[in-house]
Amino acid sequence: MKIPVLEKMMFSEPSIWVTATTVVTLISMVCLCFTELIGNHLQYSKFTNNNKPSAKQGIKLSSKTGMLILYTPAFIAGAVSFFVFPGGDLRFFLLKFAVTFHFFKRDLEVLFVHKYSGGMILGSIIFITLFYISAAASLIIVQYLSLGLPDPSIDTKYIGLILFILGISGNFYHHNLLSKLRNSNEKEYKIPRGGLFDLVICPHYLFEIIIFIGISFISQTSFAFACTFGDSMYLIVRSYATRKWYVNKFEDFPKDVKCVIPYIF
Repeated sequence: MKIPVLEKMMFSEPSIWVTATTVVTLISMVCLCFTELIGNHLQYSKFTNNNKPSAKQGIKLSSKTGMLILYTPAFIAGAVSFFVFPGGDLRFFLLKFAVTFHFFKRDLEVLFVHKYSGGMILGSIIFITLFYISAAASLIIVQYLSLGLPDPSIDTKYIGLILFILGISGNFYHHNLLSKLRNSNEKEYKIPRGGLFDLVICPHYLFEIIIFIGISFISQTSFAFACTFGDSMYLIVRSYATRKWYVNKFEDFPKDVKCVIPYIF
């Protein structure tokens, strides 16, 4: 079933490879969401231990090292794309910039903002790293393949840029609030306060979703929209698990604080 509005917002498929990649990405993200929903979490942040015997967890790295491994290859892929694909139109430049800056910002936060209390399991590090670098590279390659195709009749790249800036700013602001919850030598988790933390437990996820919506509106390819849909579903499921974790850990957790969407979920 074709949806006219969506057809007007997206480039036509440049190749069968792009169509296949889009379908595989959607299926993979649906499977990942399902595993998170049933409690088989990716092993990072507060879910690193996940109540599993330590002998079965695998190799564990520090969170700082793990996070740098997650984001740096995708950042490098974005930066290299400016030299590998130097031409293109304004949309292509904005897409390359958005992808590169997003992961560059994440590296800066790992180095100078975040505070850590645990570690990361190597298996999860490898999985997430491969996903990030493949998504970053594929977003750029698909956009490159779409150069020369007729532009969508509804142009959303400037709306996408505004959403991207809003998402980046809100995400950084709430990451900074999280970092101020405890001193460098403290390891215990606390209930976040301030900003949208008074309404949802994962506002940083909400703004990350806005980041990817912005990227998909800049790109206007089916692959970008597929990545945004999959990433959004994963973050929504992850936020549900995060709220459940806080409710179980803190008896005084505010019951009116939602997961990721204020007043709704």
